[in-house]
Formats: sequence, structure tokens, C-alpha cells
Amino acid sequence: MFNPTRDQARRFFFDAWQKYRERQPLSDLEAIALDLMQQHPEYHTIFDNPERYAERDYLPDAGETNPFLHLGLHLAIREQLPIDQPRGIAAHYRRLLEKTGSAHDAEHLIMDCLAEMIWQAQRQRTQPDPAIYLDCLEKC
Repeated sequence: MFNPTRDQARRFFFDAWQKYRERQPLSDLEAIALDLMQQHPEYHTIFDNPERYAERDYLPDAGETNPFLHLGLHLAIREQLPIDQPRGIAAHYRRLLEKTGSAHDAEHLIMDCLAEMIWQAQRQRTQPDPAIYLDCLEKC
């Protein structure tokens, strides 16, 4: 399993954006990331200015959304869906897609559950529990 540092994860997004701007070829994962970045125009200024935003902290207590975390969660979901891992997530996605009528909105609902699972694991100092993730998705 790849476990990048904060700097490596941010650099991945900055590099994909730069390649896009310079019309360079993208890896498959970079292409997925670019699609997500294009769906979030509110973040384009950030990706255009890595020297300004690479080290910036985003404080949820101040009502800030971390764009790198947000896109990283989208990316994780996009990797989980084709392999249905955890088992059942693809069915939940299809149900949420039908409910919302939007792939992006369905991913946002899933993202809330993924974030909840991660938060619970951090709080309890345990491995992420897919049952928490899937239980949350049942309630969406």
C-alpha cells in the first residue's frame, strides 16, 4: 500500500496540474486526479500557485476545507468503486447515483462516510473499520 507523506500527496496534485497546463502526458492516476481537479474550479488558484499553497494548513475548526484531503478522498473512492472494495461500496454508489442524479454528488455522500471511518480509526487508534464505512452508507 502506498502511504505518501503530506508533501508527496500535495506534490502529486501540483504535478498533475502542471502537466495538464503544459499539455504533457498524464499517468492513469493523474488523469483521474485531473478530472477531479477540473470538477473543483474553486481549487484552481491553489494548483496554479504551489509555492504559495504547498505548505498551507487548512483548519476545520476555522471552517476551512482542505482541498488536498478533499480530492484525495475523491481519488480513494474512484479507486474503490471498480474493485468493489470494501465489498458493497459499488452497490451503494449506484443507489446514491440514482438518488442524486450526479456522480459527483454521490461521491460526496460516500466521502462523508469514508471520512467518518478514518476519523473513528484515528480517534480510537485502530485500523479503519469497513463496517463503519458501510453502515454509514446504509444511512445515506
